Amino acid sequence: RRDLRDWSQVGLHPRESAAAVAIERIEERPIHGMLPARRRSLVMKLVLLVPAVWLIALFFFASNGDDTHIPPVPPEEKFKVGEGDEGVAIEKKEIKVVQGFGEPLKPKEDTVEEEENGKDGHGGDNQKPPVLVKPVFTFDADSPIYKKGDPNQDGEAGKAVKVDKDKLSAEEKKKYDQGFTNNAFNQYASDLISIHRSLPANVDEECKTEKYLSDLPDTSVIVCFHNEAWSVLLRTVHSVIERTPDALLKEVILVDDFSDMEHTKRVFIVIDYSAEPLDEYMSQYPKVRILRMEKREGLIRARLRGAAIAKGKVLTYLDSHCECMEGWIEPLLDRIKRDPTTVVCPVIDVIDDNTFEYHYSKAYFTNVGGFDWSLQFNWHAIPERDRKNRKRAIDPVRSPTMAGGLFSIDRAYFEKLGTYDPGFDIWGGENLELSFKRSPYKWRTGVNVLKKNSVRLAEVWLDEYKEYYYERINNQIGDFGDISLRKALRDKLQCKSFKWYLDNIFPELFVPGESIAKGEVRNLGEGGKCLDAQIQRRQKNKALSLYPCHGQGGNQIRNEASGNCVDAAVGEDADNKPVSPYPCHDQGGNQVRNEGGGSKQCLDWASHGSNRLGLYWCHNQGGNQNTVLVYCKKGAIGSWFQRERRVTYWMLSKDGEIRRDESCVDYAGQDVMIFGCHSMKGNQEWKYDHQTGRMLHAVTNKCLEMSKDGSRLLMHACDSSNKYQQWRFKEYNEAKAKQYGAL
Repeated sequence: RRDLRDWSQVGLHPRESAAAVAIERIEERPIHGMLPARRRSLVMKLVLLVPAVWLIALFFFASNGDDTHIPPVPPEEKFKVGEGDEGVAIEKKEIKVVQGFGEPLKPKEDTVEEEENGKDGHGGDNQKPPVLVKPVFTFDADSPIYKKGDPNQDGEAGKAVKVDKDKLSAEEKKKYDQGFTNNAFNQYASDLISIHRSLPANVDEECKTEKYLSDLPDTSVIVCFHNEAWSVLLRTVHSVIERTPDALLKEVILVDDFSDMEHTKRVFIVIDYSAEPLDEYMSQYPKVRILRMEKREGLIRARLRGAAIAKGKVLTYLDSHCECMEGWIEPLLDRIKRDPTTVVCPVIDVIDDNTFEYHYSKAYFTNVGGFDWSLQFNWHAIPERDRKNRKRAIDPVRSPTMAGGLFSIDRAYFEKLGTYDPGFDIWGGENLELSFKRSPYKWRTGVNVLKKNSVRLAEVWLDEYKEYYYERINNQIGDFGDISLRKALRDKLQCKSFKWYLDNIFPELFVPGESIAKGEVRNLGEGGKCLDAQIQRRQKNKALSLYPCHGQGGNQIRNEASGNCVDAAVGEDADNKPVSPYPCHDQGGNQVRNEGGGSKQCLDWASHGSNRLGLYWCHNQGGNQNTVLVYCKKGAIGSWFQRERRVTYWMLSKDGEIRRDESCVDYAGQDVMIFGCHSMKGNQEWKYDHQTGRMLHAVTNKCLEMSKDGSRLLMHACDSSNKYQQWRFKEYNEAKAKQYGAL
């Protein structure tokens, strides 16, 4: 795409030496020794000279014996090791050349050198032994993924491939399901699509005539992967090779983060020979290099290793499951050529994970990056202050943060900035760290790497604002390693304060400390009901509801006696059902569920031999229901302790939003909804009167009201005598209300 986001900046230390990609054959070489040079009698010299002459003679005759040198590997043959006197039998295979970019591998003749005077290749005193050849990856050239140029093939022009699973045979259904299991996308559909497939040409009209600088720098494209599907990985590489001008593409570096699938891993066969499907295939393309990690390191360190061996002036990072359009690289390099301290990210279109349909997005709908106080990346509309300064929809736009998966950066500048924090594990947080510097896989490690990385990020860059993040993880910071070098780097770079970043780069970010009110929002009518809503992505755009005020929240519960945690979706459909305890993993996931709930059940430990957990009517008598909702405090054996509870509560922002992090109360004329905050007021602007408790919707001039039975929220004409329209925040700051003109 030619419409870009102009980004923040980054840096790169090639601290680790790159691992060799090719397997070298080790040949035995003579070891030469030197005779000690001492002045002795002639007899002594003769005594030493005789064995030396004898050794030299042996070496001379040995070097003129049978030649066992292994010739270069003919790429079109495979071998099998025979037994007994037959030695090695060579089986020839029909050559099938892959269609694609560049010259294909040329077939070679002869796999076994025979002595000219040999008779049958098996005997005779002068017959040389047969020569082992390296096995090569053989592929099915009739597979649809290798075909090229057929406009009627599935997926061409970015069209959807729809597979009716019900019509597949049992064997094909198994392949279909396995593809989803391995990749979380429809590999079966991908395997029907050419790795050279065309993409839609309906780009923005302005992009078709855009001119770029003529002396653009070249780039090393770095693609990190772990067990990526064969067709998807190849399609990524071919889209780069076939749609990047040769003069601009220095190389493609594939960093294999210790894959163990057959098509990507390195498989050792006999002695020092190996069969490497990916290496064999990519040997057709001189610009493709493969770097193998010695152990699983994760995205961040894999990227650093790739950058350490890169030769291009610009580093371009891509995910291993993407496709590039025509003209994708020129605008990225153009911005860096004009200003090497610019980090550039392309507009990222969507490829459907089920049908592989390419969804093109017009430049007008470009979004910019942001983050929330859980330090999670999110997208936002272009702020009005930037939108009004744009002359064209395809003009680059500043973005406070970057998504992190696809971007280009000047290699020297990346190194100057200190690259990624080497203390980051696996992935997570690296994109925000890079953004703050610039200022304009299933893992079972037993460590919450996302939290560790985020804590390191907060400690180095967020200054006093780090407390907002820590509040959301219950101040459970944990061991985040040594950050002294990263703090020293920040001082060396003379970076500004995080407050400067918020004031100048991301003033749209909601700061919890600027809230006028916060805590539970309690209705003063009968029943003691409070506003409540689940804020997970799948729960947004749903009606806001009311629940009995509990003042606790709650996610994961730990039993100190057993060391196990429990997961239960608390609700009416879960009443009296047994729940099994599981080992606590401290990483959330399916053990982080119980926000709100709505039932009147309590967690009960049936300890009398059944070893079961259940949800039972609360009896208020302690015992098996003795639950202590505190964090990291010692309690009686048998008590339950809350773990990894992320604190979220309602806040009234200075702009009149009723928020829970990035979710806002929204009213568009029907139900009162929970919706993603858009920072544009409108349906999300409320005027709260602390004296009367009235919550007025700014657009409709209606007031928020609880139904008399407490079952739902209503919007009615304001009535100061109606107690069901009266609300109280747990905390209210009158001074800030005056400061922001909210009184």
